[in-house]
Order: sequence, then C-alpha cells, then structure tokens
Amino acid sequence: MKRLILPLVFGIIGTAILASLGNWQVRRMAEKEAYLADIDARLGDVAVTIPETLDPVADRFLAARAEGRFTPDELHFLVSTKGLGAGYRIVSAFETETGRRIMVDRGFVGTPNKDASRYIGPATVTGNLHWPDERDSYTPENDVAGNIWFARDVPVMAEALQTEPILLIVREMSENDPIVTPLPLDSSGIPNDHLEYVVTWYGLAIVWGTMTLYYLRRQRKTKKA
Repeated sequence: MKRLILPLVFGIIGTAILASLGNWQVRRMAEKEAYLADIDARLGDVAVTIPETLDPVADRFLAARAEGRFTPDELHFLVSTKGLGAGYRIVSAFETETGRRIMVDRGFVGTPNKDASRYIGPATVTGNLHWPDERDSYTPENDVAGNIWFARDVPVMAEALQTEPILLIVREMSENDPIVTPLPLDSSGIPNDHLEYVVTWYGLAIVWGTMTLYYLRRQRKTKKA
C-alpha cells in the first residue's frame, strides 16, 4: 500500500488543480458574458450629446450624437473586413455646431475608392465613442506621408487632424455617402473563448483522474501477481 500512496496523492492533487482551473474558467465565462451583455446594452442606448469631459474607460461605447459638418481632413486606415475585403476605414475631422472639433469614423471604402471624393458638409452623426487599442509590437509604423495608417490610436489621430481626442464610430448618418459603408461597433469582435478553456481543463482533469486510477489498478494487479 505504501507504494500506492504517493501516486494516489499526486493524482488527487493534480485532478483537483485541473478541476479548480475549470471552475475558474466557468466564473470567468459568466463574467465575460455579463460584460458583453452590458456592452450590447450600452451600444443600443439612446444617444446623448458628447459630454464636455470624457473618460476613455468609463465612456467607452457611450452612445452619442453630434451635429455639425464634415471637413475635408481625413485619415485612411488599412483594414480587411469579412464580406467586404481589403480597403480603408475613413476617419474624418468633424466640426460640431458648438465649435468642437472631433473625429468621426465614417466606415469602410474599397481600395479603389481610397482617394475618391466623399461628402463634405452639414450632417448629424449618431454612433458610439471608442478608444481602440489596436497597436502591438507587430503593427507597422504609419505611412503619414502616404496617408496609410495601420492602427487607430486616438491621441495620435487627434494630433494629426487637430481635433479633440474623441472618436465617434458612425452607426447612422443624416447624409449617407454611397461610397462609404458604416462599420458600427458591436460585441462580436470581443473574444470569448472561456467555454473552450472550460472544456479543456475539465477534460484534462478527467484524463488525469482516469490515468491515476488506471495506474493504481495496474500496480495492485502487478503486486498480486
């Protein structure tokens, strides 16, 4: 029996650790689902006038509305979207009726329309505020001279367009531009892989426990023989 104590303890501890990791992922999955539900609810809220003071964390996804006019100043962000292919996001400077200058992400244009003329003038824009986090160590440096950008970094964009560090992602616009396809925010782009982790950890716990029992059984049979 002494020979079996150490493998038994090792098996119990290993199974318990793996099962606890599965339990933790179940809790994380519930938290993520609640977080995504909150985002979806916030995205669909009644739009408000953009507050004077904003917090990039607390006001992320805030439904907002702006009245004013588009200016010719814009940035082009290289993207590839499902169903639309390769092209560019168009981020334009927008002057509000109250004298503020913000940025509006108007949406997607195909590569041939990168430099095509777009609507400039009065408009009412409804959408959601966003402070994207898209730059990592693999992101190329922006080609400012060629107006080809690779990551939406609100402070850098605001400096380039001489606006406040405010980015409004279009959901609806009073003056629709047929060349530009809006890309409104939704929660589908936020990963939720916790179910896969739950299955993985619980599966490993079952395998660990089964292999422990199998080993102990083999050892007992060997001893009897």
